[in-house]
Amino acid sequence: MRVKLFIILLFLTSLTVAVTSGQLIIETKTYVVALGFYWLFSTLYSHLAVIVKKGNVSMDYGVTYSISMGIFAGPLGIFILETLYRFTVYIIRKATKTADEEEFYHSLYNIGSFALNSSIAYYLFHTIYPIFETVPLGFWIVMIILVTIMSLSSDIYLIILFSLMGDIKTTKDAIDFIKSRSILDMGKIIFSNGLLLMFLQSEQWEMLIGLFLLNYLVSRSFMEKNQSIQHKLERDKFEQMAYTDFLTEVYNRAYMDKTMVQLNQSGEQLGIIVTDIDSFKRINDTYNHAVGDRVIQHFAATIQSYLDDTDFLFRSGGEEFTIFLRNRSYQECVTLIEQMKDGIMHKPAAAEYKSNEILLQHTASFGLYYYKACDAMDIKKAYVHADNLLLKAKDSGKNRLVSKNGLTDLPLSLRYTTNN
Repeated sequence: MRVKLFIILLFLTSLTVAVTSGQLIIETKTYVVALGFYWLFSTLYSHLAVIVKKGNVSMDYGVTYSISMGIFAGPLGIFILETLYRFTVYIIRKATKTADEEEFYHSLYNIGSFALNSSIAYYLFHTIYPIFETVPLGFWIVMIILVTIMSLSSDIYLIILFSLMGDIKTTKDAIDFIKSRSILDMGKIIFSNGLLLMFLQSEQWEMLIGLFLLNYLVSRSFMEKNQSIQHKLERDKFEQMAYTDFLTEVYNRAYMDKTMVQLNQSGEQLGIIVTDIDSFKRINDTYNHAVGDRVIQHFAATIQSYLDDTDFLFRSGGEEFTIFLRNRSYQECVTLIEQMKDGIMHKPAAAEYKSNEILLQHTASFGLYYYKACDAMDIKKAYVHADNLLLKAKDSGKNRLVSKNGLTDLPLSLRYTTNN
């Protein structure tokens, strides 16, 4: 109720300023032409605005052209424009079922705030412009001053609104809100309104229409590019979710299969490693699955810390993980896995059990098969070899690495890539 009362008060204040200002300060015919263009293009621009919800209020982020019309036509002229434009948008949103529940009050707020701000700009312009009229670039200095003041007053209205709603509670919150305003957006408002005001004052309607169309095309192009980028980000996010293991945040088995296809005939020399946590069932049985999950997370993070950006780590099932090492010789792969094995053994996992933090020391076994991806052997067969080597490591006492250099099984002409 307090929010609605504030909005009504703001609207009535702008209405009072408009009515008490007297008649239009320009000829009716000129005003009607300008009103038609501003109403048409403002309505056209309305679907290009970025709408952001702040509490119970929808905020439209877009370039406003009210200041130029306010200075040109005076308080009454800008109030008529804002009322016509905002209620046109209101009717369109109602008809297209895109209106919020409080769309009527949002329209009243927009009319009140923009009309009042533009009325203030009218009085300030005619007060300070004579001072700067003879100064080089004096007109633009005045426009910078006006837009800065109008931006600050607009922020004050919103701060009062959000304070009544409870979204802004401290002075710091209010200052942070003011700081969030974009300087670039203010620059667009300054130069767009400055040029429009020049065209209005000289009644250069072709130039005015041209500027409106230019701004529309630029805004439309920017919006479409922004939407394209947003859609790509969303697609990438969904793809990442589809290929990411929910527990460890490393790649999952589906992505492993996809990567196998990509690497199968790449001609790369690869280290295929299959590893899992030794005696993991005992951890689950002794504690619980939540503790077991924490150990798996720790295990994955420890392995990942040893890998380069070009390597791949997959959770291939349960406590089992698969690693693809790239750009390394066989001996370099063996050395890295030995370091990894020792690091796991000496770095226990922290977990919470019965409200106490516990440290769980654990080990892992590894099977490494090193080979060259080519027609002579499918990568899936190489993976099976690595899995069998893991079983040998388990059978020989765990916490071990069993490896094989598969290049020795290939003809000499196929053992090395061309860049070795």
